[in-house]
Amino acid sequence: MAGHIQDRWYKTETDTNGRTARVKSDRHGTGLRYRARYVGPDGTEKSKSFPDGQKRVAEKWLSQIEADMTRGQYVDPRAAKTTFQQFTEKWLKTLAVDPNTLESMNSQLWRHAFPYIGSRPLGSFQPGHVREWVAQLEANGVPGSYGGAIYASVRAALSAAVDDGYLSRNPCSARSVRPPALDPKRVVPWTHERVFAVQEALPERYRAMVDLGAGCGLRQGEIFGVAVDAVDFEADTLHVVQQLKLCRSKPVFAPPKGGKLRDVPLPGPVADALRAHMKKFPPVEITLPWRTPDGPKVTKRLIFTAPGGNHVWRPTMNEDAWKPALVAAGVIPGREKDEDGYVAAREHGMHAMRHFYASALLDGGENIKAVSEYLGHGNAALTLRIYAHLMPNSQERTRKAIATAYDKARHGLDGPQTAHSPH
Repeated sequence: MAGHIQDRWYKTETDTNGRTARVKSDRHGTGLRYRARYVGPDGTEKSKSFPDGQKRVAEKWLSQIEADMTRGQYVDPRAAKTTFQQFTEKWLKTLAVDPNTLESMNSQLWRHAFPYIGSRPLGSFQPGHVREWVAQLEANGVPGSYGGAIYASVRAALSAAVDDGYLSRNPCSARSVRPPALDPKRVVPWTHERVFAVQEALPERYRAMVDLGAGCGLRQGEIFGVAVDAVDFEADTLHVVQQLKLCRSKPVFAPPKGGKLRDVPLPGPVADALRAHMKKFPPVEITLPWRTPDGPKVTKRLIFTAPGGNHVWRPTMNEDAWKPALVAAGVIPGREKDEDGYVAAREHGMHAMRHFYASALLDGGENIKAVSEYLGHGNAALTLRIYAHLMPNSQERTRKAIATAYDKARHGLDGPQTAHSPH
């Protein structure tokens, strides 16, 4: 057994003749009687006290400690008392992630996780606690995709707690625990008529943005950040190496989402649109910090700029150019005179251009791996989850393939039989 049990109600004394005897201690009859003591993996002594009549309970507890240390699942009882919020706040400070991502994670946890499971000691976590919390998310009307992001942060924090010895196993790994159900919404790509109607309604200096979105699959920030040296007209290739984004409400240059640098085929019509655009609106050198507001300054000759010659601001572009174009194309209703802004149009943002691009490639027979690469997704599985329903219908191909197989089989079977038939 690891350690030993100390009986604090008795002590051993030795008389003048060297004989030992157990006698009552000054604490006899008061306080917790048994103290289970052991030396932890860090070399320090640990203990836990038990009341009178629970010596066997104390021995069992020590045996469990020994078993946990043998299996490598030992958790320091003091560490186990650390609450989920206490640990997660420290863990967030160690993450080497994009500042915007970190800010988003922090906000989500404070709003949707800490109020429900933040005060729970890590050592007390059970799968049931996670199931109850997920159910609470759904009861609060948190959308499935958003809830999934929050759940992923909680699971990652608990995994870090396991790695750091605060928790023996991640309760999210239990089979009975399921993340929030994803919304059953499917991407409905725009028709080419809508794409070009919106493009026509945009201010002229922004129209080629649609070509990069619908013709190359770029995200909005990647479009804003396209520099002259990223366009290789000779190789018909667009190098997607940066984006222009807001970090803590400040504009910065940064790598594309997920750090996925990529080369995208530059179709002829898109190349022609870019040439015409740069001739009418010459590129401008813009200097901004790299990655964070206090990052090193870099200068890029941007293809798209605002009327005043500065970089394009996302909020201004969306409200003053994009949404009016959606109204003109009949995508969303116009705003009334007494309204402050346009209706929410998340599904009709510039991301709709990427959906059009993906659907056009899949409809043209491009393989899902190539589509994933051009979109800058982390893997083809993600692309497949989003766009599988847009792939050309396979039912007719299946019917033809099976019918052909049957015809070949029957032809092979009928041939020899016919040759040997007496009729």
